[in-house]
Amino acid sequence: MQNMLTIISNALCRITGRNVGARVVVSRSFADFTPQATFEIKKCDLHRLEDGPPLEAELTRDQALQYYRTMQTVRRMELKADQLYKQKIIRGFCHLYDGQEACAVGIEAAITPSDHLITSYRAHGYTYTRGVSVKAILAELTGRKGGVAKGKGGSMHMYGHHFYGGNGIVGAQVPLGAGIALACQYQGNNQICVTLYGDGAANQGQLFESFNMAALWKLPCIFICENNKYGMGTSVERASACTDYYKRGDYIPGIKVDGMDVLCVREATKFAADYCRAGKGPIVMELETYRYHGHSMSDPGVSYRTREEIQEVRSKSDPISLLKDRMLSSNMASVEELKEIDIAIRKEVEDAAQFATLDPEPSLEELCSHIYQNSPPLEVRGTHPWAKLKSSY
Repeated sequence: MQNMLTIISNALCRITGRNVGARVVVSRSFADFTPQATFEIKKCDLHRLEDGPPLEAELTRDQALQYYRTMQTVRRMELKADQLYKQKIIRGFCHLYDGQEACAVGIEAAITPSDHLITSYRAHGYTYTRGVSVKAILAELTGRKGGVAKGKGGSMHMYGHHFYGGNGIVGAQVPLGAGIALACQYQGNNQICVTLYGDGAANQGQLFESFNMAALWKLPCIFICENNKYGMGTSVERASACTDYYKRGDYIPGIKVDGMDVLCVREATKFAADYCRAGKGPIVMELETYRYHGHSMSDPGVSYRTREEIQEVRSKSDPISLLKDRMLSSNMASVEELKEIDIAIRKEVEDAAQFATLDPEPSLEELCSHIYQNSPPLEVRGTHPWAKLKSSY
């Protein structure tokens, strides 16, 4: 290699008439990288299933870069939201998703844009993977006109194409998800609904009512419990007599998945989606994951768990680091390339944060707009009988 560099250096000296010395940088082409690799993934625990997702996952270089870019964007966006909240630019409820990025990215990689997804109030990551820009998300968090819900929804109420939020009531999205799956079945469009909830919502009665109806009617619904180990400040062991959330459907098949590995999540979701599309009815998935922040911005997150516990998960199971190590060890990308991606993401997030800070707030005249999707303007009573506002769409 040194001889080759010397030859190149001497040739450049003759051509340019300048002594370039040994500072010759030989750039790597795309042909130098591995285009595709196969990785072993953790076996899923099964409930009422004879066969489960595969034990190996194929990954192309393009997919790997896409997953890395998306997870890193969600991570940077959430860290920026943390900063804006502490500066009192973001107010109110704010539940951050950093640590759980593999769940959102793996699920989106396994379904189609025409499929449907509904989740809880920890919704920023899914809002992004469903196609909403960082700028529109941060502007919604700061309550600005350029937000995805025009600045009137905030952290818990963001929506997009075939994305139904962001729901502020614990567990309330689960029966809604069953209803969306019923619509898919009724219309016969071969679409499915991914319905997400947390371990803190897993003991809600409305979940089991939804499970029952979905099983009776064989609805194409994937019920996914994102088990991040704590419901607010209560550990799963203190909150649930049975912590095998993938078995909670009882008569519904279930899968327990490593939610910190984007490839595990992707393969398990593919399996679940195929199961639903085959007309076999609903399936339950449990994604074992972990949130780095507290439950919300009002929770420091260290009164019910130790800093050492958080750091151990970061060092051993971080979803971004796991994917990065796979890419580098299999020669699917270089350190320099990933650094360039990181720099571009930081700039995108910084530009979005600046927009979210400077964009104007919605005017009072817009307070009652968008009540209905398709309706002529109507009069809406304000906070007292003589205050009249207009609603338009």
